[in-house]
Amino acid sequence: MLDVGYGSQELALGDRDKGLHLGGAELTLSSPLGPWLEGRITAAAHSRDKKVEKHFEEVWVGTTALPAGLQLRGGRFMSQVGYLNEQHPHADDFATRPLLYRGFLGGHYFDDGLRLNWTAPTDFYWRTGIEVFSGKQLTREVERKPRPGVWTLSTKVGGDVGRERSWQLGLSYLGNRRAAYAHHDDDHGDGMAPGHDHSHEGHAHGAQFAGKHLWMIDGVWKWAPDGNNRARQLRLAFEFARQTGLGEHAARGARNTAGYLAAVYRFHPEWEAGVRTDWLSANLPHGDHFHAGRLREHSLMVAWKPSHQQALRLQYSHQNGARGFEAKKAVYLQYVISFGAHGAHSF
Repeated sequence: MLDVGYGSQELALGDRDKGLHLGGAELTLSSPLGPWLEGRITAAAHSRDKKVEKHFEEVWVGTTALPAGLQLRGGRFMSQVGYLNEQHPHADDFATRPLLYRGFLGGHYFDDGLRLNWTAPTDFYWRTGIEVFSGKQLTREVERKPRPGVWTLSTKVGGDVGRERSWQLGLSYLGNRRAAYAHHDDDHGDGMAPGHDHSHEGHAHGAQFAGKHLWMIDGVWKWAPDGNNRARQLRLAFEFARQTGLGEHAARGARNTAGYLAAVYRFHPEWEAGVRTDWLSANLPHGDHFHAGRLREHSLMVAWKPSHQQALRLQYSHQNGARGFEAKKAVYLQYVISFGAHGAHSF
């Protein structure tokens, strides 16, 4: 997969550089490993601050035939908290991830750990899972300790309403033991106003805001006339997150919140248009105290998809209502192309 783009400006808390940039490049190898296991390796690269960063995004082995609806996975993989996180960013409907993900999950959160899922034997879809991670990809830790730093608990339910409509709801919790050691740097390169420092991992996957507890709720509703989602489809999605346990200098009951609402309409087999509104309210760390920060972002996009493997997207994003951030406007042109066979996208 190759994702290249051009941006007129870098947004506050932005995840894409100004000018020509590499949104992402991925090389994935996957295979069954006998009758009981499967494995995957994904090597990835992207540009950040005009430099290309390389890493392994996925290196995992998972079971395929455990009894009672159980599934076990170990290695490096993307967490299944929220709705967007467990899908690769190049499969998103917009060129940029919502403020919620850019602020709380470093764009998309992957880490080293273990996962146990249970799929209930019900007529509707119901999956519950628990994950244990090192936490090093989410929050930098001053005291290096080998113990697990992050654990998650999530559940999702979904189903169909006739042949034209489908839905899914999810609830997730992420506990971050490493947040207590989060280090705050004086770095204002991503759109924060001068005088406000923040947790910055030094790479694109570090969360900008650290907290011990993160609750997320998500919902998706899809409608396709006559059940033919290839010809026309309306997709509505929302997510909301609340982060608490912000540190010893935070006021009692202090919390960070963020959310978004998105609507995307495929009005022709090769064309889609969408709108998304984001909001974020956060406590910005500044030495031994915090300042209140707020930011809103509105995005419009139109995408041409001549085939399942290609997408050319034009997006306009406008930020306002800023406090503690430098609100900006940006136009993005994004081209995504995939080579070879790949697995089906998640719901």
